[in-house]
This record gives sequence, structure tokens and C-alpha cells, in this order.
Amino acid sequence: MSRHVSSALRPARSLDAGPLGAMISAAVAERVWKPRLHSAAEDIAHAGAMISRGWVTVAEAPSGGTVTGFLAREGGYVHALFIAPEWQRRGIGHALVARAKAESTALDLWTFAANTAARRFYEGAGFAEIERGDGSDNDEGLPDIHFRWTAPASAAAKEPGA
Repeated sequence: MSRHVSSALRPARSLDAGPLGAMISAAVAERVWKPRLHSAAEDIAHAGAMISRGWVTVAEAPSGGTVTGFLAREGGYVHALFIAPEWQRRGIGHALVARAKAESTALDLWTFAANTAARRFYEGAGFAEIERGDGSDNDEGLPDIHFRWTAPASAAAKEPGA
């Protein structure tokens, strides 16, 4: 389904850790090429740790407050972007990335080379490939790609102190 939804974005709360952890687990389960390194409980704990650091913005469904996706960002580094499977391809990832771009002059992230959908998404969102890794620097041991987005010079010049 390609119907776009209007998502409410908000800072994550501690009770969001369960749904966020479930999104992480679902993403790993959907990708046969990705090894399962953590249990569902560990995924929830990881989500909780990112929430407690203040890194996480969640998207909620327009009705009912169901958490549909999240982006975890530490300054200009995007640690995670996940959308619940049933909510994918509805503009939620773009809304979360747009919020992160509005709050940053540059964003960096890594994704796996095998994750062609993520690569297309980031390229479509204006990210450029910076470098490739052979997997020796990630827990999964899989080749990965470093992407970067940089705000246009005119947008950066409008920021205070620029």
C-alpha cells in the first residue's frame, strides 16, 4: 500500500520501548541475510537505552496513538530508523528524516550493503554514499555503507551562529 499518512512526531517515552524493540526484531526477522544477534528482550532493552539517552523520536498513527516508527539520533549521527512492517511505504520514514534534517546541518548513518530498500530510501532522501566497510567494524560482520546528508549552504547560513 502506498497511501501516505500524517504522523504525529514526538519524543519517545519509556513505555515505547516494547513497540520499538518489536520493530527492531521484526526488521531482523524479515531480512534472511542478517544474523539474529539479540533476543526480543535485548531489542527492547536496547530501545529503552536509546530512549533514556533522549535520542528517539517516534511517529504515531493519526488515530489511536499506535507507534508506527522511530528514528534514534545522537546529534548528527542516526543510530536507527525503523518503521513497523504494516506501516511501511506510507511516508513515515520521510517524516522522521525530515524532522532530523530540520534539527541538524548534517546527518551520518550506516546501513548494510545488502539492505537495498534502505539504500534506495536514503539516496532518495538526499543522502550520499561516503564510504564502504567490509563488515569488520560491525557486530554482524556484514559489508556496510556510510551515508551522509548535508544541509544546503543557504539553509545552514540561516541558523543562529552560522
